[in-house]
Amino acid sequence: MGADGDAGSGRGRRMPRAVRERQMLDAAVRTFARFGYRAASMDEIAELAGVSKPLVYLYLNSKEDLFTAVIRREARALVDAVRAGTEPGLPPDAQLWAGLRAFFRHTAEHPDGWAVLHRQARTHGEPFAAEVAVMREEIVAFVTALIGAAAREAHDTPDLAAHDVAALAEALVGAAESLAGWANETEDASAKEAAATLMNFAWMGLDRLMRGERWGPGR
Repeated sequence: MGADGDAGSGRGRRMPRAVRERQMLDAAVRTFARFGYRAASMDEIAELAGVSKPLVYLYLNSKEDLFTAVIRREARALVDAVRAGTEPGLPPDAQLWAGLRAFFRHTAEHPDGWAVLHRQARTHGEPFAAEVAVMREEIVAFVTALIGAAAREAHDTPDLAAHDVAALAEALVGAAESLAGWANETEDASAKEAAATLMNFAWMGLDRLMRGERWGPGR
C-alpha cells in the first residue's frame, strides 16, 4: 500500500504515489508551457513522465484537472518563495527588495511554471484564471502591507490613503509580472537586475509620494 507501479507500460517502478504524481506534474508543466493548454497532448505528458496515459487519468482524472493541479502547485511554490525570501523585522524597503529578488529568482529558475501561470492559465478563462487570481491576491496583499508599513515608518505619517496604497500594490505586482516575462526572454537579464530595476522605479517614486509630492497634468 502507498506505492504505485505502472505495470501496463513496462516502464514504471513501484514508488510512492506522491513521487509518481510529482513526475506527472513536472512533465505537464513542461508540456503546457511549450504547447499551451489546448494543444498539449496527454500522450506526450505520459511519455515525458515515463508512465502510461491511463495512469495519468487514474491519478488526475482529466486534462482539466491536471492543468488545475499544475496551476495550484506552481502558484503555491511562487507565493511560498516570495514569503520565504523576506525576513520579518527588517525595514519595509528591505523586505520589499528581498521579496522582489525572491520573485524574480523563482520565475527565472522555473520559467515553464511562470509561463503556465502568466500566459496559459489567464488566457483560457474559468476556472483556470480564478486559480491564478487567488495567488495574485495573496501577493498583492503582501505588497500592500509592506507599502502601508513604509508610509507609517519612513516618514511617521499614515496619510497615504488606503486606496492609494492598494493601487500602488496592484501596479507594482503588475509591473513585476510583466518584467518577469521580459527577463526570462532577454539574454543576460538577471533576477537581481530585474528586482533592482523595479525597486528603483517603484520605491523612489513611493518615497516622493510619501513626502507629499504629487505629479499632476499641466505641470
